[in-house]
Amino acid sequence: MVALVPTALGATSTHASAPSGLRGVVTRSPIMPVCMEGVPCSAPARNTPLVFSKHGKRVRTRTDGLGRYRVVLAPGQWSVATPMAPRMGSGIEPHTVRVFTARFAVVNLDIDTGIR
Repeated sequence: MVALVPTALGATSTHASAPSGLRGVVTRSPIMPVCMEGVPCSAPARNTPLVFSKHGKRVRTRTDGLGRYRVVLAPGQWSVATPMAPRMGSGIEPHTVRVFTARFAVVNLDIDTGIR
């Protein structure tokens, strides 16, 4: 019979040192004045800068060629913006995001282009 005994190494929690942050896809929409059935009305926001802010601290990242992003952030409530926000649209949604301790939450963002 084999007894399973927890060791000091196995009992140590890695959650305290595990990174936290966000990942997801950023889209821009609408991309045409009239959306038609069967034709995409949104597109990936390729190579788009993103700025996450919390208590005066700013963390910058950029989407890749498919509109994907991944950013390491401390837990808490963060504001999100993009310096490339359209002049006519309402900007990026959501405006605020929540980061949880020791995990990467999936948060997809959308940039309103203002095309109507």
